[in-house]
Amino acid sequence: MAARDYGQYSGITRALELVGERWAMLIVRDLLVGPRRYGELAAGLPRIPSNILAARLKELQSAGVIRRMPRSRVIVYELTEYGRELEPVVLALGAWGYRALDDPREEQLITPDSMTIDLRTAFRASVAESLPSTAYAARVGGAELLVRVDGSRLDVSRGDGPADLAFTAGAGIRRLILGELPADRAIATGVVEVRHGEAALLDRFASTFRLAA
Repeated sequence: MAARDYGQYSGITRALELVGERWAMLIVRDLLVGPRRYGELAAGLPRIPSNILAARLKELQSAGVIRRMPRSRVIVYELTEYGRELEPVVLALGAWGYRALDDPREEQLITPDSMTIDLRTAFRASVAESLPSTAYAARVGGAELLVRVDGSRLDVSRGDGPADLAFTAGAGIRRLILGELPADRAIATGVVEVRHGEAALLDRFASTFRLAA
């Protein structure tokens, strides 16, 4: 039985009964990046109470959206095939919400998983196909990511590494991704700080990762 019953017989109401509870879609979002231990999920969602996280995991597991799996002598949570079908929904919802973002409040965080999904949301494979393979080492808020683009393929992993362009940015990077701020102005105004590589490659990044404002 769903924690919330809307009393209507339709696909959208059933979907909301399964994944519409508070925090549920953010758990799905983080698991779209990869399997996570309980503690990793808690760390990625620092405001979620432990009892709510446990409840949501139990509900999502009962709904067949996630499963618990042993891995290297620990238990991880991962999406089922049914759960992974939510990916286009999460990306579309993220694109819709991204355009409504304001400046962040002081207490709001950018996590590696949230930034990974934002990049996947903004990735334009059709544009990347015509560009040379490029690796970006991006530090955005609290997220440190290695972003590799090879044609229409995108790979985002945590940490640093060899890159054609290494840069640091805050939440203001959204203006670059939304096309509100050209790459050269982003650098000139300090929204983006280039740490290594040709500054002109930031324009390639902005072309590859773009959401219409």
